[in-house]
Amino acid sequence: MNITVCIKQVPDPNQPYKLSGTRLDREAVQPVLDPGDEFGVEAGLKLAEAHGGEVTVLSMGPAKAMEAMRRALSMGAHKGILVSDEALAGADAQATAQVLAAAIKRNPFDLVIAGTESADGSTGAVPAMIAELLGVPQATFAKQLEVKEGTLTIHRQTQEGYDVVECALPAVLTVTSGVNEPRYPTFKGIMQAKNKPVEQLSAADLGLSVAASQQVAAVNPAPARGQGEIFEDDGTGAARIADFLKNAKVI
Repeated sequence: MNITVCIKQVPDPNQPYKLSGTRLDREAVQPVLDPGDEFGVEAGLKLAEAHGGEVTVLSMGPAKAMEAMRRALSMGAHKGILVSDEALAGADAQATAQVLAAAIKRNPFDLVIAGTESADGSTGAVPAMIAELLGVPQATFAKQLEVKEGTLTIHRQTQEGYDVVECALPAVLTVTSGVNEPRYPTFKGIMQAKNKPVEQLSAADLGLSVAASQQVAAVNPAPARGQGEIFEDDGTGAARIADFLKNAKVI
């Protein structure tokens, strides 16, 4: 199987970050491989181990994103593709999907895997856009997956339980954090990652002239939380709570 896993370098979700105007100040944050993408890498590796083939990790970002790429390679991915171009700075979901889809199209593929959403942007839109641009089906929110005889079968996580979804390959797949337990890079894997091939491309290499169709106009702090109402229960507390919930249209 030829498996491509889309990954992204993001600010460490466990650390504070700073903005420069409406843009992230990348020099003031600690960048890491998006934790959600580790589940996608692990899913790709398990499929390659079971069916044979290669796992290619694909990312779009600045040159520093190579650190996240090496992390994925140290987990066991075979090779990488990094699309890095100043013209893509500030790209929105649509522009990102166009770039990633163009990079994927350059080689035959059986499956494209991604997380459900990135830890920084949280749009959850890019994988669906990639599937549309590639003209292939998409299976989303997989908590369990299997590939057999050219068919992808997943258990799709929902609020009520799960749905069983099937689609033919090639396809785009998004996985949840419960789909597996990502392996930790070994020292051997870290050393091997330094020598694994990573193709670096620009937008021009992909034949694209892409610009963001959306821009952030302003960033404002969230309003401070208002003070709650405090009252002594004189026997009417339950009724007052019920009235409050009715006014809030909760009940």
